[in-house]
Amino acid sequence: MSQPFDLSQFPDLPPEVMKAFAAQSAALEAARFEAAVERAARLHEQAVGGEKDAFITELTALVEKLEGQVGQYRHAKFGPKSEKLDPAQLELALEDLETAIAETQAQIAAVEDKIVASSADHGKAAPRAPRKARTLPEHLPRIERVIEPDSIVCRCGCGDMVRIGEDRADRLDYIPARYQVIVTIRPKYACPKGRTGVVQSKAPAHLLEGSWPTEALLAQIAVSKHSEHMPLNRQAVVMARLGVPIDRSVLADWMGRTGALIAPVVDHMAVVLKQGSTRLYVDETTAPVLDPGRGKTKTGYLWAVLRDDRGWGGTAPPGVVFHYRPGRKGEYADDILTGFNGTIQVDAYGAYTHLATPKRTGGDPLRLAFCWAHGRRKLIKAKPKKGSPIVDEALVRIAALYKIEDAVRGTDPGRRRAIRQELSRPLVDQFFAWLAAQAARVSRKSELGEAMAYMLRREEGFRLFLEDGQVDIDSNLVENAIRSPAMNRRNALFAGHDEGGRNWARFASLIGSCKMNGVEPYAYLRDLFTKLANGHLNTNINDLMPWAYAAAAPHSQ
Repeated sequence: MSQPFDLSQFPDLPPEVMKAFAAQSAALEAARFEAAVERAARLHEQAVGGEKDAFITELTALVEKLEGQVGQYRHAKFGPKSEKLDPAQLELALEDLETAIAETQAQIAAVEDKIVASSADHGKAAPRAPRKARTLPEHLPRIERVIEPDSIVCRCGCGDMVRIGEDRADRLDYIPARYQVIVTIRPKYACPKGRTGVVQSKAPAHLLEGSWPTEALLAQIAVSKHSEHMPLNRQAVVMARLGVPIDRSVLADWMGRTGALIAPVVDHMAVVLKQGSTRLYVDETTAPVLDPGRGKTKTGYLWAVLRDDRGWGGTAPPGVVFHYRPGRKGEYADDILTGFNGTIQVDAYGAYTHLATPKRTGGDPLRLAFCWAHGRRKLIKAKPKKGSPIVDEALVRIAALYKIEDAVRGTDPGRRRAIRQELSRPLVDQFFAWLAAQAARVSRKSELGEAMAYMLRREEGFRLFLEDGQVDIDSNLVENAIRSPAMNRRNALFAGHDEGGRNWARFASLIGSCKMNGVEPYAYLRDLFTKLANGHLNTNINDLMPWAYAAAAPHSQ
């Protein structure tokens, strides 16, 4: 672009010419400015384009990462290998995967925000919709914090602005636990003339006389250990952090004494479950116990006896009682089930076999209903790495039975039996005929051959649910119940003594029954300990059952 003339070199030019040259000079300056703006805009667009391409590349990589994580999550939760994992281990794995997915989603959101910000018309871009917040429980206290503008004086000079509305946002807050000391004062009164004795209120009863803890604190320690699986040594660390240094051995002393006091309640629960039922679930899980004589642990067992009639519309309240025994022999099962006659839903462990014969000493021969979920699990475990059409077809056939069970769950026993006879029996007949034919093609010594033989040898027990509408197709309910003590075992490793195993069993019974009845364990235990301290055990022990607390709780609020 040409340069303007230096008009100072031509002082004698007429005014008209001077004006023309000035106009030309202004036009040239304007053209230069426009060209500079255009060049800057071009350079900016090129830079933004390159930056956006980089953002898009990053976003694509993150999306692929997220897709992989979601795939891993689905495989872990729903894939065949999930059947081989301990439920607690599976929960931990899923927890970490869910955390990783959330992190990746946050990274994706950050990159999306960068792309919007780098856009030339980002001011016009629609903002990304915020994540919809969940509704917080209504019972939580609300503390309102109103944030006013620095000034509400209108800029037009009319005075203060008028409130036309508001935005509200809920956030969940946490108040750390606080310990306090309750000082009980009992004034003494006497006659000023000394004519009568002293008058003083009776000292309130405590569950652990001569000790510090209130019934509420004992309940909290018990729930933390047996429901939230926090061993006493970790609880001692937390308490010390909050300014209450109490040794673990002191906490253990409190729990041991409390466990002895709740024993009659748990023993009564066990009797109620057996006497008021015709069908029970039974299962067992290990409870390692320290053997001081050898400096090692020995294997004890928690035997779970569970009642839950809701599957066939029964009205008896659900409950579970854990019994600690030093072994897994059949004699322990006989002892635990003494006085019960009816059907037990179990896996095919041999300790239960003699209970179905005249050799049983604890009552009449029991009927054994075997668990289809166990049979399914054994088939999955036996599936070769390269796959097995036999296992795949077996799973499809079993899945068809479970579809029918989903439809009859909660209906009365008569309807359950009628539908099973019509729809499930033909499928079961076909399944065992097909399974026998496939077993003939597979080596009996192979893992798959053993899995098929497991079900074929116990066909009668697997068929029992067809004949009795009160019987379920599996024993998953009791398996779910034993997960909690199994988690406690995983965190605490072992009990220090056989009596410690019995202590585990008692608390697991009360807390497990609370959860089955929709009762908050801490609230129940606090109430139970208070009633025990005041001698309620000798009044009406039935009122101390978790299901009794569940029935009374709505009226007490």
